[in-house]
Amino acid sequence: MINSIVLSGDTLNRPSVLDTVCAVESKLDFVEFNFVPAHPDSAELRRFYLKGHDATFGKWTYKNSVTYSNLEKGNYQFILESEKGVQTIYLYIAPSLNGYLVSTVILLLVAVTGLLLLKIGFKKGAKRKLFPFHRDSIAPLLQKYLNQPTTETAEYRKLAQRRSIKYEKATVLFADIQGFTKIVEHMNPETLIDELDRFFVHFDEVAEKYKIEKIKTIGDAYMCAGGLPEKNRTNPIEVVMAAIEMQQFMQKTGEEAQKDGKDFWELRIGIHTGSVISGVIGRKKLSFDIWGDTVNIASRMESSGVAGKINVSGVSYQLIKDFFVCEYRGKMPIKYKGETDMYFVKGIMPHLSDGELGKRPNEEFFTKLQWIRYDDIEEVVLTKMKTELPASVTYHNIQHTIDVCTQVEVLGRAEGLSSKNLLLVKTAALFHDTGFMVNPQHHEVQSVRIVREMLPHYGFRKNEIETISQLIMATESNAEPNNLMEMVLKDADLDYLGRADFVPLSLKLWEELCEHNGKMSQKEWNKKQFAFLSKHVYYTATAKKMRQVNKKMQLKKIERLLK
Repeated sequence: MINSIVLSGDTLNRPSVLDTVCAVESKLDFVEFNFVPAHPDSAELRRFYLKGHDATFGKWTYKNSVTYSNLEKGNYQFILESEKGVQTIYLYIAPSLNGYLVSTVILLLVAVTGLLLLKIGFKKGAKRKLFPFHRDSIAPLLQKYLNQPTTETAEYRKLAQRRSIKYEKATVLFADIQGFTKIVEHMNPETLIDELDRFFVHFDEVAEKYKIEKIKTIGDAYMCAGGLPEKNRTNPIEVVMAAIEMQQFMQKTGEEAQKDGKDFWELRIGIHTGSVISGVIGRKKLSFDIWGDTVNIASRMESSGVAGKINVSGVSYQLIKDFFVCEYRGKMPIKYKGETDMYFVKGIMPHLSDGELGKRPNEEFFTKLQWIRYDDIEEVVLTKMKTELPASVTYHNIQHTIDVCTQVEVLGRAEGLSSKNLLLVKTAALFHDTGFMVNPQHHEVQSVRIVREMLPHYGFRKNEIETISQLIMATESNAEPNNLMEMVLKDADLDYLGRADFVPLSLKLWEELCEHNGKMSQKEWNKKQFAFLSKHVYYTATAKKMRQVNKKMQLKKIERLLK
């Protein structure tokens, strides 16, 4: 796994078991760990952790090396983990010790290493338990980028050969440092690399924050894309937000450099939205990349931009214009595509921004973004319900969920709920019966569990998830609503009681109850319905106005049947 270790320029190739201990006296300018996959024709997801320097493991990556510099004196452990196992390098940096003491430390560390290896060797199945990955190293690649299940079958082998997928809506960002060639001519190489590394590390953090996938860096150029490997509708907005943060960081760095009389760096950013094809290429060394006109146009947006500004295409502008102030700057010819409009992003809309500069989004911005994100959540939830709801659930099905979501919006707007509160109620309506996929008995509790597992991934905060959970629990048959939001959801959930299609829907509910709670005669069901409708009340003024009269008519019909 670790192919070589470079210690201040001295290379140790293919370290063996006994080479897992490195001792360095006095000074270590840098240490570089280079990795190779277990099989030359495969790529491996891996993560690493320098104990004594890093807080914890970094994220899973396909990087082939990592470098640490300016390490303090002391003990370190470099731990590399992949689907094939774990490898540990023990590193000791000593303050000008004599050879005897260094040898003693090495022997002690070798002894510890040997004991650990013996402990692992005594457990034949330990490796499989510790690392529950598929043996074929293309598996995690397929899981991440092809969004496909990976099992060792003929179907899986076909997926491994496929290696590509098309995304209809992805947003590509190119960033390039202005005047890099001139700066290179008179800057110290080590300082140059350190600066570039500092910039790109910050860009990586920004990309991760907005769930944008870094594609690659080429020299002073940085490329990333939103909307993959997980498809979403919000990627144009998220990529522009990331671009704003990147420019803010570069501007702040430039201001500090100017104060110290140093060279400063400026960034040119270009963005375009469209379809891309992503895939894994290579035979001996696999790498992930994206292709298509979208990539080329984004590159043209960057090269046609201005240092310190964000240049977006007309397509991207149409998708972000409700969130950002943009300045039209003319058209640019695109080969085989005609002309495309270009816009400079000036900042966030004033009413969606904290402060006058338009650099930080406010609460209204996030609510507006979450409304777009809701469509992604709805698609996932309804698809899951379609495939996982038991056939015996004849009433609390997808159509019921859609009806409740629709009625929530009607009642919520009529009752004057704020945009944020309406979003929370509608999200609760979407999830309120998902628990039927797990257990029809006390399904509300299961629905809350699903909410708490799923919604953090879509940007919902803890207090918002707690509110949605409370709303779901308010739909229990014996629960009384405590506020307007719960009243709206409660009325929407039982809207069918006053609808024209009450009879066929109540028959579906009867069928479902018979399946889960035991057989019940038509007369027993009518008695239950009569008792329930007699006690039931609508809570909101809008629901009373829309459904109360028809509900009384249904009650009279059931009464006549009982007589």
